[in-house]
Amino acid sequence: MTDNDILQLSLFTVSGLLTGLILYKIVMPFIAKLAAKTSIKSDDLIIQTLRKWVIPWFFALGLFLGLKRLELDGDWYYWLKNGLLIFYIFSATMILAKVVSGMIKIKATGTDTIVHSSSIISNIVIVIIYCIGLLIILQTQGISITPVLTALGVGGLAVALALQPTLSNLFAGLQIISSGNFNRGDFIKLSTGEDGFIEDITWRSTTIRAAADHIIIIPNSKLADMTVSNYYLPQHEITFAVEVGVSYDSDLTYVEKITKEVIKETLQQSEDGVKEFEPEISFIAFAESSIRVKAFLRVNNYSAQFGVRSIFLKKLHERYKKEGISIPYPTRSVMLNQKEA
Repeated sequence: MTDNDILQLSLFTVSGLLTGLILYKIVMPFIAKLAAKTSIKSDDLIIQTLRKWVIPWFFALGLFLGLKRLELDGDWYYWLKNGLLIFYIFSATMILAKVVSGMIKIKATGTDTIVHSSSIISNIVIVIIYCIGLLIILQTQGISITPVLTALGVGGLAVALALQPTLSNLFAGLQIISSGNFNRGDFIKLSTGEDGFIEDITWRSTTIRAAADHIIIIPNSKLADMTVSNYYLPQHEITFAVEVGVSYDSDLTYVEKITKEVIKETLQQSEDGVKEFEPEISFIAFAESSIRVKAFLRVNNYSAQFGVRSIFLKKLHERYKKEGISIPYPTRSVMLNQKEA
């Protein structure tokens, strides 16, 4: 290798590196600013992902062009060209996997609002893309992929027979997600009594974070067979009822008026209360010692009802006391049948 060869190799390598640095430091940030002005989130993701590979791409290209100027034998040149091709295909595969898994979190409604997605979907998409990239690399190297696909088919059948419970959970997880009845962040209650927020749906199980901040892990196949209440569908807002008893001597029309005022005041002052909700109450029964009243309140989400319920009961008790509305103690009359001695 002569001094001229070393000089040409250095020039091409440095030129490629400088080109990559210019694109990374100047061109890509400018394009990113233009993309940030749009309402579409996907272009930001693509530009951010491509930017990380600009310097390695142009450095490798400069190194390849510099080595190409050298008098290399056929084998060296062949391996050099194939190595560069494999590098570009592999990097393109990584970019595609990153972009597609990121775009799964974007709604297809045109609003590009970011939504929660389960890791099972992203993981499956990434595995499929990497498998396709590997097959393309094998094909470019002259390796026939037909025997590979045949071996995968036969091996896949054997693996499927050996991993029936695992595959059952996998397909149950896909069915749960595809149904659209469960999403990450939803508050659900199981038929077995457990409730909480869905943390994630993986290839084997669904994790739920309970109110006590512990994690409940349920196999997907069992969750698919359960009766589940989703308190975030069709919307997050829920209406809940609070029961109270008033004396038989109470003016029920006045009780209704005061109770509605307390409901309205509670919802207006509570951060999670639905301000535009019209207060509703219902007299439901003549109980043993009182007339049962059911008050209805509406909050932004399921978990908010507990705090709003507490505030409402305190305000209602104070207001009833002020207005002279009696909340009687539970009483029960017991008649004893005394026998003569």
